[in-house]
Amino acid sequence: MSKQPDKEIFLVRHGQTDYNLKGIIQGRGINSELNEKGRAQAQAFFNHYQHEVFDHILVSALTRTHQTLEPFAKAGYLLNQHPELDEIDWGVHEGQGGDPKLAEEYQYLTSRWRDGYLEDRIAGGESPLDLQIRQRLFIDEILPNYGKRVLICSHGRAIRSMLCNMLNLPLSQMDDFPHTNCSLYKLHMVDGKFEIVMFNNTEHLKLS
Repeated sequence: MSKQPDKEIFLVRHGQTDYNLKGIIQGRGINSELNEKGRAQAQAFFNHYQHEVFDHILVSALTRTHQTLEPFAKAGYLLNQHPELDEIDWGVHEGQGGDPKLAEEYQYLTSRWRDGYLEDRIAGGESPLDLQIRQRLFIDEILPNYGKRVLICSHGRAIRSMLCNMLNLPLSQMDDFPHTNCSLYKLHMVDGKFEIVMFNNTEHLKLS
C-alpha cells in the first residue's frame, strides 16, 4: 500500500485572457482579466473539482488568477492572495506582441536559461533567480501554514519555476513543464519530498 501524502497541492494556471489569445506578453506588470473563453474554462475547472475539499485556496495578486477561482469563492472559499505567486516580470516586453524580433529575443532568452544563464533577464524585468527567491519564500515559509490540501492558481512561467523549486530541480529545466490556460499539475508531498501525480492535465476542459 502506498503511503498517504502529507500534503496535496493542486496547481492550476489561470484561464485565457485576450493577451493570451493575441499572443501579447503579459507578466507581473499586466493586470489583465479573463475573456469569455477564460471564464468558461474557470467554470469548467470548478465543475470538475467542486467536490474536492481544500483546506485553503491561494491566488497571486493579479486579477486573472482571482477570476479563475472565483467560482470557488462563490461556493464559500476565501481566496488568499500572495504576490509571491505572481508571474515573472517581463520588463520592457510586457504588453508587446506580434513582432518577429520580439519572438527571436524571447527564444534567445529562454535558450540562455536552458543553458544555465539564470541571471539573464529582459531589461527592467526579473531573472529566473529573482523569481526563485520569492517562490522559495512562499514554498518554505508561507505554504506550510496552509494545511494539507491546497489549491493554488498562478501563471505559466511562474508555475514552471515553482515546479522546479518544489521538485528540487535546476531552473534550467523549467521548459520541461508545458502548460496551457487552466491546465492542472497535482503534487503530493511524502516524507518531505514533492512528486507530480498529475501532469499538465486538461481533462476537465474537455468535459465542459
